[in-house]
Amino acid sequence: MSKHKRTMTDVLKAAIAESGVSRYRIAKDTGILQTSLSRFMAGQTSLRLDKADVLAEYLGLRLTPDPDAKPPELTPENLARPTLAKRKAKGPARRRKG
Repeated sequence: MSKHKRTMTDVLKAAIAESGVSRYRIAKDTGILQTSLSRFMAGQTSLRLDKADVLAEYLGLRLTPDPDAKPPELTPENLARPTLAKRKAKGPARRRKG
């Protein structure tokens, strides 16, 4: 049976929801904009890695290696960077605060 691996996004969202702490309080305590947290929770955007690190530390989470994980097979398809392709399709990136 195939076991679904939760992504870091899944883990962060679940930890936020289960924490019982309001997004307002998390934003105040971590310095992450409340709008960024709300958009992240709604699946409208992802968090920058530095913000995800701050959030994980705040929630008492840490990244650990999976002893059963195998390195992915490297192919041209899985080496592509879809996020860059999406950005190019949308036009030039806008700078945002926070």
